[in-house]
Amino acid sequence: MVSDYKITMEQAEYEMVCYRRVFNFVRLLDQEKLEKLNAEGLLAAEGGQTKKADLCIGHFCQGCVAMEAFLRKAELCKLEFIGDDIYQIMAKYLEIDGNPYVMELLKKMDKSSLIDRKDHERLISSLTGYNERLYQDVLTKAYNRRYYEEELKSKMGPAGIAMIDLDDFKLYNDTYGHNAGDMALTVVAETICKHIRKDDILIRYGGDEFLLVLPGVTEVKFAGRLQEIHDKIHLATVPGYAGIQLSVSIGGTIAGADETIGSVVGRADRFMYQAKTRKNLVVTESNEIKDGNADGAEVNRDELKQQILIVDDAELNRDILAEILHHDFKTMEVSSGEECLSVLREYGAGISLVLLDIVMPGMDGFAVLEEMNRNHWIEDIPVIMISSEETESYIRRAYEMGVSDYISRPFDAKVVYRRVYNTIKLYAKQRRLITLVTDQIREKEKNSQILIDILSHIVEFRNGESGQHVQHIKMLTGFLLDRLMQKTDKYDLKWSDQYMITIASALHDIGKVGIDEKILNKPGRLTNEEFEEMKKHTLIGASMLKSLGVYQNEELVKVAYQICRWHHERYDGKGYPDGLKGEEIPIAAQVVSVADVYDALTSERVYKKAFSHEKAMEMILAGECGTFNPLLLECLQDIQGRIQEEMKRAEEQPMLVQNSYVGKMIETVQ
Repeated sequence: MVSDYKITMEQAEYEMVCYRRVFNFVRLLDQEKLEKLNAEGLLAAEGGQTKKADLCIGHFCQGCVAMEAFLRKAELCKLEFIGDDIYQIMAKYLEIDGNPYVMELLKKMDKSSLIDRKDHERLISSLTGYNERLYQDVLTKAYNRRYYEEELKSKMGPAGIAMIDLDDFKLYNDTYGHNAGDMALTVVAETICKHIRKDDILIRYGGDEFLLVLPGVTEVKFAGRLQEIHDKIHLATVPGYAGIQLSVSIGGTIAGADETIGSVVGRADRFMYQAKTRKNLVVTESNEIKDGNADGAEVNRDELKQQILIVDDAELNRDILAEILHHDFKTMEVSSGEECLSVLREYGAGISLVLLDIVMPGMDGFAVLEEMNRNHWIEDIPVIMISSEETESYIRRAYEMGVSDYISRPFDAKVVYRRVYNTIKLYAKQRRLITLVTDQIREKEKNSQILIDILSHIVEFRNGESGQHVQHIKMLTGFLLDRLMQKTDKYDLKWSDQYMITIASALHDIGKVGIDEKILNKPGRLTNEEFEEMKKHTLIGASMLKSLGVYQNEELVKVAYQICRWHHERYDGKGYPDGLKGEEIPIAAQVVSVADVYDALTSERVYKKAFSHEKAMEMILAGECGTFNPLLLECLQDIQGRIQEEMKRAEEQPMLVQNSYVGKMIETVQ
C-alpha cells in the first residue's frame, strides 16, 4: 500500500524506541545507504566479499524488501529464513523532514508463534499505528493527556514545567465557529514546536491548555524561552481568520531533581491562572503575582469568572439569583440604586452584566438607567431588568432606556441562567466585532497613508527636500485644525473632515513632478520666468487629480484638489494661481498654506539655510511671507510650544511622528 506518512526525525526516533520493544533490529536507511546495500548484495550474489556490518544482522536478504519499499514508496513485509531461524522483516517507506527513508524492522520468530495471515495483518497494523493511536493528539499532533499520565507524570526532574492557556478560546469558537478555534490551537502548537528543542515535550493537556516540559533547562533560559514562545504566538496569524489576534497566558516553574513532573504541574497551573487574570502574560517564580496577599496565596479560578451585579432591595431575591448563577459566574449584591452606581463607578467594564430591579426605595431602576445612559455605561455593560411588574408601559420604557432583556418574578432558574448567558455572550461578540471593525479601519487608513506618503516622498526626493517635509506638513496641519476647532465653530469640520485634510495635505506639492529639475533644485534665486514656471505646479497637481475620472467624487480627491490648487493663495488676494481672497480660499488650503510656509522657513533648502522657530514666527506674523487668515495665525501662536516639542522629538525619533486623527475617528465608530 502506498504510504504518505510524513513525520519529523524526532517522531521517527520515538517510533524506533517503541518498535524496539517488539523487534530485534530497527534502523533507518536513506537512499545512499540503500544503494550501497544493494551494490553489496549484488556482489554477494556473485560470490564476492561484503562488509557484513553494513547488512541486516550480517545477512543480505534475497530480493531486498527495504529497496523495494523505497522504490514503490510502500510498506512491505516478508518472512525469511536466515540459517535455521525464521525472521519477520518489515520495511516502511517514510518522508522524514521532507527526505525519503525506509525504516527497516526485523524480528526473530518463535516457530510455535507463527500466526495466520489475518492475525499477521492485525499485528502489522497495530505496530505501524502505535504512536499515533496511543500518544498523539489528533488535532495538534502534540502528545496527548494519555502520554502524560502513562509515560511522563512519574518522571523525575530537573525540568522546566509550563502550563500554556490560549486566551479567549471560547470567544473564537462563539464568534467565528469551532473551526476557527481548532485552527487557533493548531497554530499555537506549531509555533511552540518551532521554538523548543528536540528533547522538549509538548502535550495537549486540556481543551485549550498545553503542558510544556523542558528537561534539564536552567531557570534563566527557561524564563527566556517561555517569553520567546509567548511573543512568537502573539505575532502568529491564523490562516483564514485575519481578525484573530492570538495571545496566551503562561505559568512556569522548575521541577527539582527530587520532584516528579506530576508533582509540580499544579504549581505551574497556579502561575498560569495568575497570568490569566491579566491575560497575555508569562508568570514564573521570579515575577509571581500575589494580588496583595503576603503569602502569595493561590489565585482562585472563580476570580476568572465574569462578574454579575445583582441589584434588588429584597435579600431573598438576591439570594435566589446568586444561587442560580454562582456555579458559572461571580456575583456581587447590592440593595439600592445608589449602591449600584457606586459599584459601577469603581468597577466599570469589570462588571459583565447588571440584574436590576425596577421598584426600589430611593433611586429606582429607571433612575439607575438614566444615570447609566448619561455616563454611557449602558453601551458597555448590559442590563437585564427583573421585576414582578409586568405592565406594558414599564416594559416598553425599560427597553427604550437600553435594557437588553426583561425577566419577570417568580424566577425560573433555567430561564434566568439562559438569558444571562445569552446576553453576556452577545455582548462579547459585539465587542469582538467592534474590535474587528476598528482594526480593519486602522489597517485601511494605514495603507492609504503609506501609499500617499510614498508618492509624496517621491516628489520631495525629486525636489531635493527632506522626506520629513511631508510628515511635518501633516503634523502641523493636524495641530492647526485641532486648535482651530477649539477656538471656533465657524468652519463646522467633523473629525472625519479634519482627518481627510490631514491626509490630503501630503499631496500639496504633487504637481512638482511636472516641473523641470533644474528649476526645482536651483541653488540661487529664481528668475521671473523660472518663478512663473514654478507656480504652475499648483495647476499641474490639480489637473492630475482632476483627470482621475471615476474617483472625482471621492472626498479625499476633492480635498486634495483644493489643497494642490490653492495652497499658495493668500488671504489678501495676492497669491496664485487664481488670486482668491479671504474665505474664497477653502479652509483646507488655508491651513496647509500656513503649515507649508512654517516648515519651508524652518527647514534647510538648496537655496537657503534653515531659520530658527523664533525667526520663522516673526517673519510669518510680520507678513513677510504673505497675508494669512488672522484666526489661523492665532492658532499658530497658540500651538508653537507643541510644535517645537514635536519637531524636537521628530529629529530624535523620526518614525514616531504620527497624528492622532485615526484614533479619534475610530472612537466615533465605537
